[in-house]
Amino acid sequence: MTKAANFIWYELMTSDPAGAAAFYGAVVGWTIAGGADPQAGGVDYRMIGRRDGGNAGGVLALNADMLAGGARPCWMGYLHVADVDAAIAAIEADGGVVHMPATDLSVGRIAMLSDPQGATFYIMDPIPPAGAEDMESDVFSVTEAQHVRWNELATSDPDAAIAFYRRHFGWGQDGAMEMGELGSYRFVQRGDVMLGAVMPLMPGMPAPAWSYYIGVDDIDRAAAAVTANGGTITNEPMEIPGGEFAMNAVDPQGAAVGFVGPRGG
Repeated sequence: MTKAANFIWYELMTSDPAGAAAFYGAVVGWTIAGGADPQAGGVDYRMIGRRDGGNAGGVLALNADMLAGGARPCWMGYLHVADVDAAIAAIEADGGVVHMPATDLSVGRIAMLSDPQGATFYIMDPIPPAGAEDMESDVFSVTEAQHVRWNELATSDPDAAIAFYRRHFGWGQDGAMEMGELGSYRFVQRGDVMLGAVMPLMPGMPAPAWSYYIGVDDIDRAAAAVTANGGTITNEPMEIPGGEFAMNAVDPQGAAVGFVGPRGG
């Protein structure tokens, strides 16, 4: 079995980086750079900064050619693999699709794929910074605000998807929350860490997709900030196991996003 893969980076593709910076600054407390990162090689790519000095991910500005080619504002997750080319070959042989071939960047080798049901993700073999070869990414955290805290896959075939991610990324699946006629919300783990869940595609969802829930300090404050800053709440804050609350929204540029945190934090 493949060594269990972690989410090591998150990327917001957006048509308006400055607008996204204002929105996520108000809702989450992030600081998104005002211009392209000098190491991005001419692409408008900006880092997302947390208050603790770390990075929460990056922002890719969608240019006219990308938009004309069908790209749309969305959030994407990056899964760590030891060998991008081998992973591509195995995933393609298993019914996955390559959307962006293996590409070398200054930070590592990446590719964009979708699973057999059509949910899209990146894979990456990163090049760690000098002197930090053993450092692990901290963009995902089960508990911390300003990190992605939950990764949720809505799919047309939950059984097949769970088997796919187990085969290629080494995840486990243990435990579920029943949703009545809507089916089971099935938890997935990387070792003993709860990564998120796999659920059936809900009515009104256009296609299988990953959703990412960003940690906030206070769900009610965040909800008010979503609407005050041009976003739209699609599912109001709902209590989840453990006593915190989760909500779904669409940012002003059209990217679907989730938020999770305490009430009155």
